Amino acid sequence: MTANRSGADRASEPRATTRVTDPLPAGLPAVSQISRTAESWAPTAGRVLLGLVLAWFGYQELVRPALWTGYVPWVHSASAAAIILVLAHGWVLLVLAVALIAGIMTRAAAAAAALLLAEIVLWLTITAGLSDLTLRDVGVLGLALCLCGATRQRLTLAS
Repeated sequence: MTANRSGADRASEPRATTRVTDPLPAGLPAVSQISRTAESWAPTAGRVLLGLVLAWFGYQELVRPALWTGYVPWVHSASAAAIILVLAHGWVLLVLAVALIAGIMTRAAAAAAALLLAEIVLWLTITAGLSDLTLRDVGVLGLALCLCGATRQRLTLAS
């Protein structure tokens, strides 16, 4: 026979935890599995895709720096300094791309990319206003910012 316990005794007992269930209907296990897979791989896919974008632009700046000198702030586009700055920028983009794609210090690389992209967006907005080019870079900046907080990544060499 059990004794009648007071409310204070019952409050000290461990409570059963409620389990958060999958918001998808139970009749769709394939959709649920796809959702869980996408959720676990999304940061990795974003990281690799951001790395590919940075690699593409870094490569383009290294191969054809004269096409990019017009974007260098405070320096005449025909000067040797503009070419050197574009080449340096291209190497920075490539290093960040390799780090992101290879999964090396991913959050630090994403943060560095976010700072670089913020500078690009700011300068494009100041010089040309809002354009399709600027808004594209805002989207890429948003991806980099999201990856700064992604703590659970797949295919990384270092955390």
